[in-house]
Amino acid sequence: MIVTATQDLLFDVLEAADPLAQRAATAKLDALKSTDADFAATMEAEAGKAKAAAEQSATKLSEAQPGAVNGAPVQVIKAPASGEVYRKFEAYILQTFVEAMLPKESEEVFGKGTAGGIWKSMLAEQLGSQLAKGKGIGIATRLAAGQPAGPGVTGKAG
Repeated sequence: MIVTATQDLLFDVLEAADPLAQRAATAKLDALKSTDADFAATMEAEAGKAKAAAEQSATKLSEAQPGAVNGAPVQVIKAPASGEVYRKFEAYILQTFVEAMLPKESEEVFGKGTAGGIWKSMLAEQLGSQLAKGKGIGIATRLAAGQPAGPGVTGKAG
């Protein structure tokens, strides 16, 4: 399949752009066109300006945030509560149970085709999540009871 860019398509894209950005881009292109500068040299100069600006902002960022690595801020991700992981697992198991129990011929309730399947799946997901809240059916508590208490405790691998 060959795609050709017609003038109408280009004008539609140009009209959809922000008017200020459109004027700025047009001015830059006109400035490049009026000078007989080499395109490659101009691109290298612009790339150098962008690289210098990026290095300068990275330096400012690393000075402002002592926990930054290579200019990128370090995000600390907390581990979920030990029971939360097991509760989510129990919710998933309950979701599969509920989805299997929902009627197969339910087009008048959920709709037809893929959309109906998605609605049915979403209902099963929410029901499973709500059933797992609180005490659930005991899957999460049994799994949590079988695991070591703290992160420093090591167990034997099976």
